[in-house]
Amino acid sequence: MSITPWKILSSTHPGANVRIDQCELPGGKHIEGFVLEYRDWVTVLALTKHREVVMVRQYRHGARRVIEELPGGSMDATDASPEEAVRRELLEETGYDSQRFIEIGKASPNPANQTNLIHSFLALDARKVGPQHLDETEEIEVLLKPLEEVIRMAERGELLQSMQVATLFFALSYLNRIA
Repeated sequence: MSITPWKILSSTHPGANVRIDQCELPGGKHIEGFVLEYRDWVTVLALTKHREVVMVRQYRHGARRVIEELPGGSMDATDASPEEAVRRELLEETGYDSQRFIEIGKASPNPANQTNLIHSFLALDARKVGPQHLDETEEIEVLLKPLEEVIRMAERGELLQSMQVATLFFALSYLNRIA
């Protein structure tokens, strides 16, 4: 069986990051689909030399709760690469840096209606090098948690953001290969 992509007949942009496509399916049926056009995202599992994970705790309005998560965010238009973006995000959110960032995987947050990818990184021997540099809307607490505790958080459903769970999976897979 051959799967055929939908034919896009027209597209409109009713708002920021939103595209509405008029599509024709292979069988001739016409439908309307919406697409969220985001820049790629980055996230990092930053490990200190003591195998502690650098985590952030912040309010997330969509979930309407304060959650603990891995540092990361959206790539800026000025970022030359995902690695540059993840270095910037880690430093801004936590004041931590690393000399060794490894891209360990990438995934689509939701290929049904989003255009972006998330690039997952592992940063080894992360260390505090300065203060946080937060945006005016950010209030972020930095935490260090043993890697095993972060794994247990994911198992208990406490690592809420699914792309961060994917980053944890990619990191554990990478670490198991080099062990």
